[in-house]
Amino acid sequence: MSRSGQTTTVKQALRDLAALVARVGVGGIFFANGWTKLEDGLKATGAKFLQQGAPAPGAWATVTMLTELIGGALLIAGLAVSATGLILFAEALGVFVVAPPLNPISLNELILLGAASLLLAVVGAGRVSVDHMVVIRRRESEAANEFAADTEADRVIASLREPDKSPAPDAEPEDAADSASASEDTAPHPRPRAKGGEASRAADPAPVPGDTLVAGRKKPPSRTRRPTTD
Repeated sequence: MSRSGQTTTVKQALRDLAALVARVGVGGIFFANGWTKLEDGLKATGAKFLQQGAPAPGAWATVTMLTELIGGALLIAGLAVSATGLILFAEALGVFVVAPPLNPISLNELILLGAASLLLAVVGAGRVSVDHMVVIRRRESEAANEFAADTEADRVIASLREPDKSPAPDAEPEDAADSASASEDTAPHPRPRAKGGEASRAADPAPVPGDTLVAGRKKPPSRTRRPTTD
């Protein structure tokens, strides 16, 4: 593995670790706040919201308790972090606007929890989460379905092409047809003509020794005079 690949792997591991720590921390605080409201009871929690100026303290106590309990557990597990982070951010923003805590420490905690929830909603849960496991399984199942669909399509195309490639049952092979025609052909045929050079050689007789060819003709033998006797 190259250095760039190793660097990318290390950065991704650090991001996953940071996302895990942030999820557990923010989700743990939300869950603890919701559990405290549950232990105190809806009446005591409603009384606190009434002191903070909430218009419907009982409803605010119920909604915030359920939101913090369920949302905190989902953040810790890393399930539906994007939606859960937005819901928790909306809950913190609503409490800050409608019924802000009287204690400054609680107010600062509320602001930090809202900002962290929004950040987790944008960044995501990381690979050490239920969301990542669900996404991986979903992608694997989608890839398997696509592969099965492609295989089925290839099989159908191949089955459609096979009749075009296979010869008709009534048709005879070309070699068999040629051999049959060759065996049935009994008519006489003229001899093949010899090539030009061989034909000319066969037509012209071999020259006789002593003859001389002159302009394509044989030169007649020279005549000698008989000696005269006195």
